Amino acid sequence: MEEVVEEKPKKSRKIIFPIILAIIIIGGGYYAINTYLYSIAHENTDDAQLETDVSPVSPRIAGYVTDVLVQDNEKVKAGQILIKLDGRDLQIKEEQAQAALDNAQANLGAIKANTVSYDAAIATAQANVDNANVKVNKAKDDFDRYSKLYADKSISQQQYDDIKAAYDNAKTALRVTLKQQDAAEEQYKAAVQQIAVAQSTVSQRQDDLDYAKLQMSYTTITAPASGEISKKNVEPGQYVQTGQQLFAVVSDSDIWAVGNFKETQLGDMKVGQTATVDVDAFKDKHIMGVVNSIAGGTGARFALLPPDNSTGNFVKVVQRVPVKVVLKLDSDLKERLRPGMSVDIEVNTK
Repeated sequence: MEEVVEEKPKKSRKIIFPIILAIIIIGGGYYAINTYLYSIAHENTDDAQLETDVSPVSPRIAGYVTDVLVQDNEKVKAGQILIKLDGRDLQIKEEQAQAALDNAQANLGAIKANTVSYDAAIATAQANVDNANVKVNKAKDDFDRYSKLYADKSISQQQYDDIKAAYDNAKTALRVTLKQQDAAEEQYKAAVQQIAVAQSTVSQRQDDLDYAKLQMSYTTITAPASGEISKKNVEPGQYVQTGQQLFAVVSDSDIWAVGNFKETQLGDMKVGQTATVDVDAFKDKHIMGVVNSIAGGTGARFALLPPDNSTGNFVKVVQRVPVKVVLKLDSDLKERLRPGMSVDIEVNTK
């Protein structure tokens, strides 16, 4: 009886083992085939992260900070006042520029008034010339008539001399009035030139005032975009330099993913293909996206010190190319994502 009891388990084991082995082989083959077919139509990388626009906030002028109106991680709107600088010296310069402009405009008004008087002087001189011409013509007619009478001995020498003297005086008076007219016209031309110079001065003073107002406006630093304050590096009383980064505004308008794919993965990748993005921080979230663009060069090409393969020994290294993927996000998830987060990207290339 003992021998019979021992044989039954042995026969059972002989039957179960091949079945299990067959199941493993079939399952493994099925998995391998599915994995192969899936890999043919998909490319993925874990060398990827989220990106968004980050706007640096820097002063356009140097000065002392009087007010800091925001804190780290505070949400702001585009145009919102963030920092105020001490602008008392710039205010004085603006007032000086305004005074200089007022003075230049007053000078221009005075010159224009003189031009009007010179124009009236020209009109008066022209009237004098016309009157002198009339007298010359009359004196000439009298002189011609009396000359004939004098030739006939009908008048005396004294009468002839008086008429001739009157004619000469009329011609002299005409020459004087013509010179006066010329002088008035020259004065008018000079005044017109002075107006052009004065207008140029007014324009320059206006530019000086506009520049002073522009400098004064720089004492108020506003948000370049809507978003969240990050890396705050300024306090009241601090002296800041032109272009010094005080903090950054992380834009809340859009966020996307950038995957650094190997160059060997780009053969079938095209703009417009669908993609799936998995954020490490939210493993249960599968975000859909679309390939928006493929970078114009590898990451190494745009490095601070790009490689020069023509020098020294060459070792071929697979390069990576950044690929931008636009995400389809709901508002709740968008609020939770942050640029720089690690993600996995998988692109359907078929």
